[in-house]
Amino acid sequence: MSSPQSPSPLRWFRALRRTRLGEPCLKTYPLECEGLLRRARVTFQAGHTLKESFRVAQLGAVVRMLEEHESDFVDALGKDLHKPRFEAVVSELILVKNEALYAINNLKKWMQPQHVERNLSTTLDECLMVSEPLGVVFIVGTWCSPVETCLVPLVGAIAAGNCTIISPSECTAHTTQLLHRLIPFYLDNECFHVILAGTRDFPEVVELKFDHVFFTGNRSEGTRIAQAAARTLTPVTLILGGKNPCYVDQDCDIDTTAQRIAWARFHNAGQSLVAPFYILCHTTVTARLVQALKCCLTQFYGSDPRESSSYGRMVNLDIFNRTKNILWRSGKVAVGGQVIEAEKYIAPTILTEVTESDPIMQQDIFGPVLPVLTVNNVDEAIAFINKQEKPLCVYAYSSNSKVITRLMSETSSGSFCSNDSILQSLMVALPFGGVGASGMGSYHGRYSFDTFSHRKSCLLRSTRFECVTYLRYPPYEDRNLSLMTWASTLSQKSQGWCHIL
Repeated sequence: MSSPQSPSPLRWFRALRRTRLGEPCLKTYPLECEGLLRRARVTFQAGHTLKESFRVAQLGAVVRMLEEHESDFVDALGKDLHKPRFEAVVSELILVKNEALYAINNLKKWMQPQHVERNLSTTLDECLMVSEPLGVVFIVGTWCSPVETCLVPLVGAIAAGNCTIISPSECTAHTTQLLHRLIPFYLDNECFHVILAGTRDFPEVVELKFDHVFFTGNRSEGTRIAQAAARTLTPVTLILGGKNPCYVDQDCDIDTTAQRIAWARFHNAGQSLVAPFYILCHTTVTARLVQALKCCLTQFYGSDPRESSSYGRMVNLDIFNRTKNILWRSGKVAVGGQVIEAEKYIAPTILTEVTESDPIMQQDIFGPVLPVLTVNNVDEAIAFINKQEKPLCVYAYSSNSKVITRLMSETSSGSFCSNDSILQSLMVALPFGGVGASGMGSYHGRYSFDTFSHRKSCLLRSTRFECVTYLRYPPYEDRNLSLMTWASTLSQKSQGWCHIL
């Protein structure tokens, strides 16, 4: 399949008029959003997004945008989060490209009607489900992973045939402005728009009445968006942060466990919705695990992480101060604890002697702090996890398969991963989303396509066999009711005789 053509000069000119390179991007107000929504809806209703060729071309344009501007994205993420190039490419750009390429390769299959298995009642009928696009959808990204949380849902929205308005996080100004400049160059200017809205504006924007809202972020903002969406009966997908527990069993490879936990907790300076939030460690291996984690941090970031090119910074002073204040009021610092406000720097920190009542266990913290609590056995760990609200992720490290099975089956969470962390949230073949307080709905791969589609049930039948179906018509007679009741009892064995009536 040939790659889509480069943007035309006319499209470049139109996009340039909207926001010239180098100029600051101005905030988009709800009134302007209403105009963009109206434009997108007119385009959608004209059927512009329905063709497979259009969707494939737009998905290919997303891939080209990331490839042709990789250095720009790396630079923007570096300015916003001090994110190392390795992390920017692996945890942001490659994820989006994988999603887009997977969608391109499978789109034809996804778009085909799905036939329902025939039975005696539908022998002469056709029962199928047709996936149709929802319309104009609103995607709100978060600052933790500003490219991935905007563009991975966008891939699903494009694949499903929707027009889309995207709102990247105002906290990551450089990445947001880059998306605002580049998307008009690569994607259809009538179907896809980027707005620059603040979190306080989201409820008012949502009330403009989209066909779906996809939000990634914290619980308080997600709650406000869900409430605003409910007022207009707008369906929502919410991917919300929370306290992801990580159980470390006495039977596990401590060195490997420490490496995988340290990588997951401290990449992007701990600013992640899916990282382990706290450790429930078996009391017999707590000291060994803490020592192994300390060795990992030295191995990863050197004796002074501040000097490491592989370690990030907090996104802004607000989040820096919140993390710093809670850090100093919880447990005992075993490793790290240093902070430098001018650099928004917080060293990778491990806390021991943490209790359930400590401030860090009462609030959601997106920062490089890892509390370690002790438990005597897996029963205590399960009981502790189940006392909390349902998390986005549960992690368990053990070489005992029975322990893993118990954690997986006896706790409830959006996702589960054993003997590693985060990876389950990145796979295109697995749905990812929350449950309960950690959100609703899911995405990735086919599940993104389904999230942004309406699966319409269709029954196609002829007007033949009216000699049988006449039994359902008035005037109602006991004889007809007896026949239908008899047919209904047969349906228990023969899959739906009565439905043909």
